[in-house]
Amino acid sequence: MLNSLDECYRKELLRRVEPSLEKARRSLQQSRVWQDEARKSLAAGAFRSAMVSSYNGYFHAARAILYRDGLREKSHLCIELYLSSYVTKGVLEPPWIAQFSRMRSARHMDLYSFTAAPSREEVESALRGAEAFLARIEALLAATGTGE
Repeated sequence: MLNSLDECYRKELLRRVEPSLEKARRSLQQSRVWQDEARKSLAAGAFRSAMVSSYNGYFHAARAILYRDGLREKSHLCIELYLSSYVTKGVLEPPWIAQFSRMRSARHMDLYSFTAAPSREEVESALRGAEAFLARIEALLAATGTGE
């Protein structure tokens, strides 16, 4: 288990790359695509797929910040730790990290364990959360002069 952002860099789970506003924008677009996929899966009653698609909405929204900042990730936990540094800087509120963390854990449990499928209500909540998370990330990027 990773314990710090420094460990993410040391283990090369976060690597410096060329900052890219274009990749950040494309990652935001992917977040929207995954949210649409979640809505379609939810409508079809495919709750597990809808939940994973909702998480992918979170993932791609968060990744937009990394692309903008010139980072490439190899760990979903390291994304969370990196987002936490924005809380420390006072530009992102702690509940967004907790929300990302809950979704990351739910996705992990769904993919790697034998948990029960989520309920319709859980998926609907996850999708609303993904939409709000994307809006908050877009606002953060816009506030720093690099959002859409």
